[in-house]
Amino acid sequence: MRHEIRFSGYGGQGIILSAVILGRAAALYDNKYAVQTQVYGPEARGGASMGQVVIDDEPILYPEVARPDIYVIMSQQGFEKYGARAGEDAVMLIDADLVRSRPGCRCYEIPATSEAKGALGREIVANIVMIGALVTATGVVSREAIERAVLDSVPKGTEELNLKALKRGFELGERA
Repeated sequence: MRHEIRFSGYGGQGIILSAVILGRAAALYDNKYAVQTQVYGPEARGGASMGQVVIDDEPILYPEVARPDIYVIMSQQGFEKYGARAGEDAVMLIDADLVRSRPGCRCYEIPATSEAKGALGREIVANIVMIGALVTATGVVSREAIERAVLDSVPKGTEELNLKALKRGFELGERA
C-alpha cells in the first residue's frame, strides 16, 4: 500500500508543514511507515515550494518520491513546476481559488483559500483545510490520526482554529 504524495504551493502557504503533518499522522498515529522530504530552493517565500511524503505498510527502502499517486497543489506556479506531469492514474486536489490549470488525472477542486478566509476568517489555515479534504478524498490516513497530528504540529493557541479548518476540509473532501 505504498502512496507517494506531493504537496506544492508557494512559500508561506504551509506546504512543508502539511507534508510534516501527514507524515506524522501516518507514522505516529496510524502505525504506518512514512518518510517526508522537502524542497525550499531560493523561493522560500512567494515562489513554488514542495514537500513530499511516502507512506507504506511495509518498511520504506527507497525514500524518494519517484511517481506520485496523490498531489495537493495550492498555487498555479506549484502546478506548473510540480504537478503538470501527473500520471493519468494519479489523484490531484487543487486549490480551486489559486490554480487555473486542470490535470489529465482525477481532480478534486477544493476552495481551500476562500473557505479559510471566509468561513474561518484566517487565510493562513488554507493548508489545514486541504489536509482535511485530502484525508476524506483519499483515505491515505485516518481522520483520528490527522487530527492528532495537526494538534501536535500547530502553534499553541491556534488549536481550535486549526481543528475547525480540518473539519471544514473533511466536509469539502466528502463533497468532492
